[in-house]
Amino acid sequence: MKTLVLAEMNPGTFFLIIALIVVVLIILGSCIRVVPQATAVVLERLGAYVATWDVGIHFKLPVLDRVAKRVVLKEQVVDFAPQPVITKDNVTMRIDTVVFFQITDPKLYAYGVENPIMAIENLTATTLRNIIGDLELDETLTSREIINTKMRVSLDQATDPWGIKVNRVELKNIIPPAAIQDAMEKQMKAERERREAILRAEGEKKSTILVAEGKKESAILDAEADKAAAILAAEAKKEAMVKEAEGEAEAILKVQQANADGLRFLKEAGIDEAVIKLKSLEALEKVADGKATKIIIPSDVQNLAGIATSLKEVVTEPKA
Repeated sequence: MKTLVLAEMNPGTFFLIIALIVVVLIILGSCIRVVPQATAVVLERLGAYVATWDVGIHFKLPVLDRVAKRVVLKEQVVDFAPQPVITKDNVTMRIDTVVFFQITDPKLYAYGVENPIMAIENLTATTLRNIIGDLELDETLTSREIINTKMRVSLDQATDPWGIKVNRVELKNIIPPAAIQDAMEKQMKAERERREAILRAEGEKKSTILVAEGKKESAILDAEADKAAAILAAEAKKEAMVKEAEGEAEAILKVQQANADGLRFLKEAGIDEAVIKLKSLEALEKVADGKATKIIIPSDVQNLAGIATSLKEVVTEPKA
């Protein structure tokens, strides 16, 4: 029956039905939306805000509902062109900034301001001028971290009604005028030369001090060496004198011992007075030693020669 009805249907009507079916499918397909990760969709119905779609699949009413804005929730980076600013000491320079921000409220972002990026750029320029206007040139060049912090706090407070959170603000580049750059380069060159001269002078001073300390230590070591040598020489001389004295004492002791032995021998031999006088004569001979020109002989020694001859005969007489 259906086949018969389709066969009897006008071709124009058939194509119209097919077109209606395709349109219905397209409309139904447009009512189904899949929101990807880190993305949000602001939905309006009849021009009024209805809801914010998060990640997942969503359905909307055909014709009545429409997607007002698709918002990226990831952190974004915007590099603004260099802005002319004037420092406290009336130096004009150009500074370009980089702003890192993230959308936290898609509804406020969609309806808070007409052009959020342009608004952030203008707000960054005015905030930067206000901060740099309170700083001198040298402070501007050396206080980047302070400037970044102040700008981040100020921009974060200003963009909060727009559903935007400013995470970081960085001064990308500071471009002073050409004359200031030349003066800064000359100043830096002079400063480097001054530091070089100071380092060279300190090096020479340390070198001189080290040389003087080396000479002092060398002199001390030489003096200590001379002192040690003198002490050793004195000790050696003392030891030699002690040895010599000990030798002389030992020689005297041996001479005295020999004399004592001789006297003991004479005593044991029973020598009489004549022998003692003969020994006295020999002592006189030693005193003269062939050098004396006059010798005084006592009267009791006149008969010593005869006594000596008699003693010799007694000693040399053979035993019976």
